[in-house]
Amino acid sequence: MATTAEPTAQQLPTLIHLAALTHLEGQIRAAKTIQELQFLSVNETRRLIPYDQAFLLGPPGSAKEMYRVLNASSIAVVDRDAPMIVWIEQAVQALRRAGNTSEQPMVVTEELLPDTLRNGWREFVKGQVLWCPLQHPDEAVLGAWWFERDFAWQENDVAIVHRLAGSFAYAWKALSKKEQGWPRKITKPAWWLLLVATLGVLCLPIRISAVAPVKVMPKDPVVVSAPMDGVIADVLVPPNQMVQRGAVLFRYEDTNLRNQFRVAEKQLAVARAEHSQAVQASFSDPRRKADARLKEVEADLHRIELDYAKELLDQIEVRASKSGLLLYSDKSDWVGRPVTVGERIMEIADPKQIELRIDLPVADAIVLKEGAEAVVFLNALPLESFAATVIHTSYHAEVLPGDVLAYRVTARLAQPDPRVRTGWQGTAKVYGEQGPLAYLLLRRPLTAVRQWVGW
Repeated sequence: MATTAEPTAQQLPTLIHLAALTHLEGQIRAAKTIQELQFLSVNETRRLIPYDQAFLLGPPGSAKEMYRVLNASSIAVVDRDAPMIVWIEQAVQALRRAGNTSEQPMVVTEELLPDTLRNGWREFVKGQVLWCPLQHPDEAVLGAWWFERDFAWQENDVAIVHRLAGSFAYAWKALSKKEQGWPRKITKPAWWLLLVATLGVLCLPIRISAVAPVKVMPKDPVVVSAPMDGVIADVLVPPNQMVQRGAVLFRYEDTNLRNQFRVAEKQLAVARAEHSQAVQASFSDPRRKADARLKEVEADLHRIELDYAKELLDQIEVRASKSGLLLYSDKSDWVGRPVTVGERIMEIADPKQIELRIDLPVADAIVLKEGAEAVVFLNALPLESFAATVIHTSYHAEVLPGDVLAYRVTARLAQPDPRVRTGWQGTAKVYGEQGPLAYLLLRRPLTAVRQWVGW
C-alpha cells in the first residue's frame, strides 16, 4: 500500500512559504481594479515577506519626472504633504539621477543618498531599505516598491520580492489595458483620422430643429361674447357639447331688466296721457299748443326708453349663432359672475376644422418660413406622430403663463385625422433651414457666450 509521507520539520517552513506565495498570486489574479491591486501589493505582501513599512511608487512619465507615492501599508489614503512621503519621493528621484537605481531589486543605504537627504534618512528610516522595480516582461517599468524593516534583507527574500514584482507588474499592465479600453490602442495616425472624421461629421448638413409645446385649437371659431352688462344666472349647455343654431347657451339675471321694462311702460302711458290732455286743452286755450308739442316729445322719449328696455330684455337669453362644438372653461366659472359688454365667454367651433398652436420659446427660436415642416407628438396618442405644416409665425414674442417668452406658431396637420380633438396637448418638433451639425450642437452655448460677451 502507498503511504503519504509527512513533511519534516525542515520542510515545513518551505511549504508554508509556498502556500503563502500561491495564495498571494491567486489574490493578484483575482484583483478587478488597479486600486485593489495596489492595495494588495503593500499590505498582503507582508504574509510572505516580513517588513515594517511598504510604499508603492507610481511610474514617472520621463526621467525628469518624479516617482509619486501611490499607496502605503496600513494607510487608507496617502497624505501628499506628509514630510515622510515628500522625503521618499525626493530620495528616489536623487537615486535615479545618480544612477543608483536599477531594474533589479537592490538594498538602499544611507551612503547612496546626497548629503541634503541624509538627515531625512536618519529621521524617517528605521532599519534596512529594499528597492524593487515592478517590471513587466516587455521591460516596461510600471512602478516600484520601497520596503523597510529592522533586520537585513536575505538573498531568499530578495528573490521572492523579485518574483512577486513580476506578477504584480503583469497584473497591473493587464488591468491598465482593460480600464483604458480601445482609445489607448489607437496609434497617432489613427488619432488624426479620428479628428478629421469628427470634423467631417460636425460639418454634415442637417435641418435645424427645435422642440416646443403644442396644443390643438379650433380653426376660425365663433366667439360668444357678452351682449350687455349683467350677471349670468345660468349656463344651460355643458362645455364641449355639440349645439344647434338658435339653442339657448346661457341666461342673464333678469330682475332689474324686467323692472326697468315695466317702469318704462308706465312712464310711456303717463306721457301719452299728459300729451292727450295738452292736445284737448289747446282747443279751448291756444296758449296750450306749445305744451302739447312738449308732451309729444316727452312721450317719444319714453317710447324709446321702452324700446331699449325691451331690447335688453330680449337679450336675456343668449343663443348660438351657428351649430358646432361649444367650448368654454366650466359652468361654475360663469354662474353668478358679472360680465361686461364684449367680454369673451364661449366659442363655437367646427370639430373638423382644427389647427395647431405651437409656443416656441425665444431661447429655442429658429428661422421658420411658411410651409416649414413639423412633427407633432400628442400626449393622448403617445405611440403615434403626425406630420404638420407651418402656416403662420408671429413677429412678436408673447409672455405665456409661467413667465415664458415665446413666439406663437400656427400649423395644420398634413393629413386630417378624426381622432385628434380640440384641446389635446403634446410636443411639436419644427424644422427650419439646413445647417452644419456643429451649429445644432453648439447653438445654445454660442448664444450664451454672445450674450455674455456682447458681440
